[in-house]
Amino acid sequence: MSIRKNAGITFAAFALALFAIQSVQAAEPAAAEKKSEYVVPKIKHDRYGKINLVVPLTTNDKGIQGMKMRNITNGLDAAAAWHGKVNVVVVLYAKGLSLLENPDEKFAKLIDTLRGRGVHFVVCNNSMREQGVDFHKLYHVTDADIVPSGFLEVAFLQAHKHFVVDPSL
Repeated sequence: MSIRKNAGITFAAFALALFAIQSVQAAEPAAAEKKSEYVVPKIKHDRYGKINLVVPLTTNDKGIQGMKMRNITNGLDAAAAWHGKVNVVVVLYAKGLSLLENPDEKFAKLIDTLRGRGVHFVVCNNSMREQGVDFHKLYHVTDADIVPSGFLEVAFLQAHKHFVVDPSL
């Protein structure tokens, strides 16, 4: 009898928990549909002017690569809206080369759009050699896009008034 009673209580608790989970899940879409309102920035400072950025890309994580490309796009858009000009150099080294290795249609379009907006993608010769990558097989890379060392290129550009922006840190 006590086993039956315990089994009954366990079943009842399970059914209640299942009902509670389903109730919460049913309520979630309504919360997800609610979007925050867009706020027009009211910041007061000088115009952006000319800003030089270097964005190191060292990962093959598509999520991080996509985030960095969106950050660059958003920065270009903000500069245009706030009377500025941004020069961006993306330095691909280590596993970052993967961005240009057979990019899917979405990334290829994004890369083309950014290049069309003046973003320069440079590729590390050391990384290509270490990984056995032929630059001819990288998406729209020419020999003019190759730097001796991606790591050193980031420091070189920083020394020449480029600000290093690495949003994955």
